[in-house]
Amino acid sequence: MIKPDAVERGLVGNILSDISDSGFKIKALKLTKLSIEEAKTFYSIHSERPFFDELTKYMSRSPIVAAVLEKSNAVLEFRNLIGDTDPATAKKGTIRNKYAISKGENSVHGSDSDENALIEAKFHFSGREILL
Repeated sequence: MIKPDAVERGLVGNILSDISDSGFKIKALKLTKLSIEEAKTFYSIHSERPFFDELTKYMSRSPIVAAVLEKSNAVLEFRNLIGDTDPATAKKGTIRNKYAISKGENSVHGSDSDENALIEAKFHFSGREILL
């Protein structure tokens, strides 16, 4: 997912180019806006964390770009491509190193497991919207 800060700054094309150049195939893509309730549902795993309210307000403040990507070892490969949550510690050349504003506004979200990738894909897309 390309987060609000990156969409607001016009970085969607750059980020999608980085993703494509890294060998990912885009299987679904959508510009959408999460309501506060949808953001709370999507990030419910963090509901007890102190940053939850800030996170859900941020994620619902403006549009996001949701995507389903395909590549061998996609979750691990994408996590490597986006880099650490904190852009100050993210490896040079990663998406977060190049584009993130801060740890809180870090431009992209990547699933942390194959299971969560499937859950998150189904959250954003109907079955007919994902190319097989």
